[in-house]
Amino acid sequence: MNGPPFTFLEFFAGGGMAQLGLGENWRCLFANDVDPSKCVAYRENFGGDVLIEGSIADLGVDDLPRARADLAWASFPCQDLSLAGARGGMGAARSGLFFEFWRLIEALQARSQAPRIIVLENVPGLLTSNGGRDFERVVRLLQGAGYDAAAGVLDAAAFAPQSRQRLFIVGFAQSLAGEVRRNLAKAEDAPALPMMEGWGAAHLPTPRTRRNVHLDDIIDWLHPDWDSDAKTNTLMAQMTTLQRNRLDAILESGARRAGAGFRRTRREHGNAVQRFEARFDGLAGCLRTPAGGSSRQVLIAVEHGVVRTRLMSPREAARLMGLPEDYKLPERANAALKLCGDGVCVPVVRWLAENILEPALAPVRADAA
Repeated sequence: MNGPPFTFLEFFAGGGMAQLGLGENWRCLFANDVDPSKCVAYRENFGGDVLIEGSIADLGVDDLPRARADLAWASFPCQDLSLAGARGGMGAARSGLFFEFWRLIEALQARSQAPRIIVLENVPGLLTSNGGRDFERVVRLLQGAGYDAAAGVLDAAAFAPQSRQRLFIVGFAQSLAGEVRRNLAKAEDAPALPMMEGWGAAHLPTPRTRRNVHLDDIIDWLHPDWDSDAKTNTLMAQMTTLQRNRLDAILESGARRAGAGFRRTRREHGNAVQRFEARFDGLAGCLRTPAGGSSRQVLIAVEHGVVRTRLMSPREAARLMGLPEDYKLPERANAALKLCGDGVCVPVVRWLAENILEPALAPVRADAA
């Protein structure tokens, strides 16, 4: 890239996965996270010069760089917005930390240093939280601060062997908005989000699938800690007839195939039934944080007519998130899995940078040259 790198602030930084996705064309001026183990991983992989460990609620504008950043990235907590959670919404304690982030953006705006672009990343449940009012509030805040808004749901499955849909809301400063609108209008495959109709917000395009890696390619087939035959048989017995027939067909074909699944409690004929629900389409299910036994994803490997099962390892989870092999994970498995489950998929960020963020900022770089 000609000229200096683009600059960014990374709020709710976790292990720095947005930084990895943005890549070498970008320089981080500031990062913040409250989780000690994630901060250790951040320092081990990026150094600690720009990282402030602690709650965003304790930060003030003087903790932020004086220079105007090109981008502020915020993957704010999703627990109160997830369909799998209690859905307390943006008014609840964890997802409500968005408003602490917004307090800092307003403070930067007051000293004429608001970032040129804001990217917010969260679960698609934000679209319907509180009947859509939470999503509307976020978009209205962006627009009220002078940003032109665009949003879209992107699935990591376009780039990595994981089904992981996430909502991205992007705010562009008015100086960039015209060119961005023209570029988005040219983009193909930009599905409408019904919640946005009439709000004057644009739709982000959907990336064409360019994944060339499958679940078979990322698991450790020689891993030493496979389950006992008895435990594997118990899991297989918990599959539905349809799923078991699919597994038997793979066995009969002699193919080498990896699948992934979760243990679930389902209501069947009025009774609670334990089920093991697996998929064999080349994708893992969406990674989650290891809050309980059912949140840990189970691998099921078929090879040489034999079925083996075990929990997914932290390194395999890291591969699903697009982390490089030399990325230093936390030593404790649960901490490593939490870092991955809470993170943003690295190649999705790279796609956004290449196709949305960097083209939008190109005129700024041209003017500065």
